[in-house]
Amino acid sequence: MGRIIGIDLGLKRTGLAVTDPDQMIATPLAAIETVHLMVYLKKYCSKEDVDGFALGDPLKLDGSPTHTTQAVKQMAVKLKEVFPDKEVFPIDERYTSSLAMDAMVKGGTTKKYRRVKGNIDKISATIILQSYLERKSYR
Repeated sequence: MGRIIGIDLGLKRTGLAVTDPDQMIATPLAAIETVHLMVYLKKYCSKEDVDGFALGDPLKLDGSPTHTTQAVKQMAVKLKEVFPDKEVFPIDERYTSSLAMDAMVKGGTTKKYRRVKGNIDKISATIILQSYLERKSYR
């Protein structure tokens, strides 16, 4: 069994998380500039066994698209083109940024750490990935 990579795609920066090989635990991986995302993923997938991607699907509270929805749809297509043997799982990402901030506060992180936007992105990607794992376990 391979890993699953969680992706919190942003227009400028993208948060990444990854499971262990048994797909039991989600952990933060990296926050990188979105323009470098595909290069990073290709390199990572060449070194690790990856089964697929849990891609955060941005929606407003009423379920309508956000300003990043189109970019996420394009990324899903690109992931399927570049990695045809890997699945792409869309995961509702509503509230992930606020959940990430709450988790960091409850976890005792410093204000300085929380101010680094990339840290929120990594935790958001971890929440997206954990949501995928929980959904998968209910099937």
